Amino acid sequence: MASDPFGRAIRDHHLDVREEPLVDRDGDRTREHAIEQWYFGTRKPRDWFDDRLEGPLLDLGAGAGRDALYYQRTFETVALEISEHLVETMRDRGVEDARQGDMFALRETFGPDRFRSALAIGTQLGLAGSMAGIRQFLSDLAVVTTPNATAILDNYAPELPRTADVFAYRDDPASGLAYRVFHCEYKGEVGRTLLFRLCSLERFREAMVGTPWTVVDHSYGHPDEDPEAATQWLTVLEKG
Repeated sequence: MASDPFGRAIRDHHLDVREEPLVDRDGDRTREHAIEQWYFGTRKPRDWFDDRLEGPLLDLGAGAGRDALYYQRTFETVALEISEHLVETMRDRGVEDARQGDMFALRETFGPDRFRSALAIGTQLGLAGSMAGIRQFLSDLAVVTTPNATAILDNYAPELPRTADVFAYRDDPASGLAYRVFHCEYKGEVGRTLLFRLCSLERFREAMVGTPWTVVDHSYGHPDEDPEAATQWLTVLEKG
């Protein structure tokens, strides 16, 4: 198994054997990854977008399976994760269809028109690394979803003042663009450097040009959160 301190720490947490923190590092700056808060606990209903999703659903970057466990009670849900540790954790927790795979290689993983909905909540979209990468992801997602599909995605929003305070933030001289760059460490194991491409909602709309997706709704922050504290946008896409 390739080095995966991130997935290993979350799995150890699930198994109740984690004795050290999962640390995110950006040069000399560090923060402790909030594993329990971000990946476990009870998934609360979010009517603003829960009602827009139908099965089969593709849960991209599914983590420890909190969303997949919630949605599979209603319709078929496939949870995709690149980490073998996380796939094992999801299966332990009762996710019925947890698969190891790369969300940026969807055409190699699934056939055409496989899913009615797709969900990627947690700013995983930024790992496309570039605006060209985001456009390619949207094109690939269009292939594996039905003609009437819905997708719900989020990303950090450089157009919001508070986003500059996000851990590992890097400004970009280009309007509406930024980066995050950091890596994870756990029990002396160092993960690969993660490069996130951050883009404003306007620049995201530009990336959709040439794909069949259209933004039909959006919010800054999740609708049940304080908009004044928002650092991310959330979008609902449909094909059109």
